[in-house]
Amino acid sequence: MNLPNALTVSRLVAIPALMVLLIGRFPYHDQLAAAVFLAASLTDTLDGNLARLRGQVTELGKFLDPLADKLFILSVLIVLVEERELAAWVVVVIFGRELLITVLRSLSASQGSVIAATPFGKTKTVLQVAAVLLLILQRPYPPLQRPSDVAVALAVAFTVLSGLDYLWRFRHVLVRATPRALGGGAPGAESPVDPLVRRLHERLVASGVTLAVAESCTGGMLAAAITDQPGSSAYFKGGVVAYSNETKQRLLDVPAALLERHGAVSAEVARAMSEGARHLIDTDLAVSITGIAGPEADGTDEPVGLTHVWLSAAGDGEGRRFVFDGDRWTNRRRAVSEALGLLLDGLERRLARERRAT
Repeated sequence: MNLPNALTVSRLVAIPALMVLLIGRFPYHDQLAAAVFLAASLTDTLDGNLARLRGQVTELGKFLDPLADKLFILSVLIVLVEERELAAWVVVVIFGRELLITVLRSLSASQGSVIAATPFGKTKTVLQVAAVLLLILQRPYPPLQRPSDVAVALAVAFTVLSGLDYLWRFRHVLVRATPRALGGGAPGAESPVDPLVRRLHERLVASGVTLAVAESCTGGMLAAAITDQPGSSAYFKGGVVAYSNETKQRLLDVPAALLERHGAVSAEVARAMSEGARHLIDTDLAVSITGIAGPEADGTDEPVGLTHVWLSAAGDGEGRRFVFDGDRWTNRRRAVSEALGLLLDGLERRLARERRAT
């Protein structure tokens, strides 16, 4: 067992000792409980940082870390409820949120992605630790009762907000896991097709417009999403995965000067990729994606998550810029969703113009 895993296990070992200190009645038992709680809480940050720094991230660690976190905080909260220092409904709210995120992460893992911690989630954890620490210390130090009440209120508020934030950020996980939302067929029939792709399919089939794609950071995920839809051969003519700058130049005719001046992840290059794919494959529309998926910035000064998508048509074009804040897989998946959204919006405007013209 490596050091990061040992630190994780130490939180589990601390649970019975902490419970004895909280329930016990001897001099300075609350102060000792607060010290043990704080020390054990600090290992939560230390074990993850050490594992990444030393390259010691293991499957055991991935399993133990969230288990230790939840058991540790919930055990302390339950004892505080028993000691009449905390209302039971607070524990229900916190446990309900943790259960929700656990289910969401399980669904996401089954779809091949990992849900990263969000700023709301990290703030929630800090506030929960602060609230518990004050709840313990307000017993020997009554003046801390008011600050502990405020800390509990803030912790509950951020617990709820972080849960809602996770649901909103990763709503696509729930959509993809809902058979009716995805399949549109018989009850219980599941389908891997993205709902955006289904809408796109309906409009492209009805309009007779053809489509091509050019991808860099998504490595073919956009083309794969489009061709998940049966019947996509009626409008999808092909795509180019131009992962390197050399391939962008050779296959998509992206000028070397453009890459040098603006960088591979830029609106200018995204536009050139899209136009290059449209001309190369001879389609009515083409959409491109170029970005920095992470976890590193590939030697540039641009932020991880920076992504440009571009939609080109004859005499027309539109691009959008995003800075995603997820892990590598999430950033790539969101880039695909945004490209599909841009494509749908552009197609809707095109069809609206054609209706007005007739």
